[in-house]
Amino acid sequence: MKLNKQNNKVAIIMGSQSDYHIMKESEKILKLLKVRYQVLIVSAHRTPKRMVEFASSASTKGFAVIIAGAGGAAHLAGMVASLTSLPVLGVPIETKKLKGLDSLLSMVQMPKGVPVGCLAIDGAFNAGILAASIVSNSDQKVKLSLEKWRRIQTQSIKKTPK
Repeated sequence: MKLNKQNNKVAIIMGSQSDYHIMKESEKILKLLKVRYQVLIVSAHRTPKRMVEFASSASTKGFAVIIAGAGGAAHLAGMVASLTSLPVLGVPIETKKLKGLDSLLSMVQMPKGVPVGCLAIDGAFNAGILAASIVSNSDQKVKLSLEKWRRIQTQSIKKTPK
């Protein structure tokens, strides 16, 4: 299925302001790759009506993929995935008590039929790259930008240690 050219934005959502220090890594790589994005705080527990409204209307607002970061119980990615057919990439945020394992398990152990693409704990940078890769399937400019970034990354690796 080819996406409409307008549907090439990435939504970066998080459960609270305290998650932004991790989620801004998604923002950094998307900006570098020239992918359009929007950043929002959407809590599954504290702003459930906002979450339902966001998830229900995300595709009509031009989003192609959603990156959802949350810590603790980390229900945001799964709840959003249950309300949209868009790909949802979950970023578990490290917590003090369980070091992010609680967040990781909340996202990776989704029930059959409600998938969340789960990244590593605090893996917002890779979530941004994966989101750009998804968008690149329907946006040639993003595809070229991503390919150029990968070439530069490959060339930056030395063949021998110094």
